[in-house]
Amino acid sequence: MDHLILLADDNEKLRRSVADILQDEGYSVVEAATGKQALARVKSARQQFDLLITDLSMPEMDGLQLLPEMKRTEPGLPVIAMSGSFSGRLLRFAATFGAVTIEKPFKRAALMKAVESALAKMANPVRSEL
Repeated sequence: MDHLILLADDNEKLRRSVADILQDEGYSVVEAATGKQALARVKSARQQFDLLITDLSMPEMDGLQLLPEMKRTEPGLPVIAMSGSFSGRLLRFAATFGAVTIEKPFKRAALMKAVESALAKMANPVRSEL
């Protein structure tokens, strides 16, 4: 598939599980435990990421702080925002940044549907009319 995914979540067990699923599906995955780590990985990457999957609740820099930073750094990068705590309000806010959202816990099929949806946004960006 040749897609490189950046996965940011402070829960190591969940992050590892999601990374395993994505790798089983043929994606390459780079992991980050915080939003700050994710942002640093984007800024120092030798190749461009095709997708960011981020938890919205993390220490240091959470996903809600990460989203606007990513929009400035990588404006075309598709994002999947995931949350299990207070998910309704947080996920609605993340959607205002164009993120595909997924509520924890989720099943493999739901994750892959979100990945396909986010990558489709990359392939078919919304263009504003002049």
